[in-house]
Amino acid sequence: MSKMFSADEAKRLLDAAIRGEMPDELGRFGPFGGRYVPETLVPAFERLEEGVRQHLHDPAFQAEFQRELHEWVGRPTALTFAKRLSEAWGAEVWIKREDLAHTGAHKINNAIGQALLAKRLGAKRVIAETGAGQHGVASAAACARVGLPCTVYMGAVDMERQAPNVDRMYRLGAEVVGVESGDKTLRAAIDEAMRAWVTDPDGIFYILGSAVGAHPYPYMVRELQAVIGKEARQQMLDQAGGLPDVAFACVGGGSNAIGLFYPLLADDIELIGVEAGGVGDGLGENAATLATGTPGVLQGSYTIILQDDDGQVQETQSISAGLDYSGVGPEHALLQAIGRVNYISARNDEALEALEELCAKEGILTALETSHAFAAAREYAQENPGKRILIGNSGRGDKDMPTLTKYPPRTRHHESA
Repeated sequence: MSKMFSADEAKRLLDAAIRGEMPDELGRFGPFGGRYVPETLVPAFERLEEGVRQHLHDPAFQAEFQRELHEWVGRPTALTFAKRLSEAWGAEVWIKREDLAHTGAHKINNAIGQALLAKRLGAKRVIAETGAGQHGVASAAACARVGLPCTVYMGAVDMERQAPNVDRMYRLGAEVVGVESGDKTLRAAIDEAMRAWVTDPDGIFYILGSAVGAHPYPYMVRELQAVIGKEARQQMLDQAGGLPDVAFACVGGGSNAIGLFYPLLADDIELIGVEAGGVGDGLGENAATLATGTPGVLQGSYTIILQDDDGQVQETQSISAGLDYSGVGPEHALLQAIGRVNYISARNDEALEALEELCAKEGILTALETSHAFAAAREYAQENPGKRILIGNSGRGDKDMPTLTKYPPRTRHHESA
């Protein structure tokens, strides 16, 4: 998708985003975002918006949130210099290690923040959706931490390919509901969670896992995940002696990416989001929403979505459950439209090759989601030698073992008896 705005208008919108004026009072990021929800949910969204306005940046709430991030989540997460990868790529490669956060991914930052907010708003129980399972695990853990019952909706396809995380959710006390409708992946899980919310909008708090959906979710998730970019920026200055030339992050709904990118918008840093290129360029063969999608409304937000000529939302294809989504957060749609972030894609086989290289050279088993970012970063390094590269490592790959066992490493090492 090409730029939608003139240079002057794009600069105005970027300046507004940097100043913290996005979203506006209607929940819009330029033309994107907003709130398109069933009438029965309007009061619940209005209560949530008022709760976010009242509590999210209240000093007492922030003190509690920061304490949990430090004492329970384990922040700040490490910034790792990838020495052997740097030598192989001919670049200076740094990795922001969200895989080292409690429960194994960036999702916990948002989950504990929303769980704390749910308690303050008097919720009786929590619901959540999950694709790769990490948000479900994070929500289950956060609800156990604050003492709220939790139900997680998960597509049947994702339950099969993310079986370890399903078991973790059960062990953390959550109820897991398999979704057999629709594409049986993340989009279907969100639909089912929304249906459940309608049944009890007063007693339920919905912990949405990505920077998608109706206002105020994209804003709230961004604010809770921005800790990633804030830490990474300072760590680059302290450890690398300067900011990176370019930062990469994988993009499904986009919470990890917006968390890394948002604090870097004002800096002279190239920002590249990497979507799931799946197995091909055709509709239904990938989940590269920003690369191939068109504007439309999905699950409460006007954004870029994968749809056919009749406006029917299409199923997606990706080896990674967390990127297998037909839309993207509205702030990402704006950042692409004004040209601040470049969104590209990497295919399944490229992601697998990058995962194998990272394991072999740095001893890090990354998530299949972030493998896409590593694949794109490697190609960038080859075309731009000597650059300082920052890669947001969204989570660890333990959860992906049921999938990875279907794709054995090209070289296996056997010990002699």
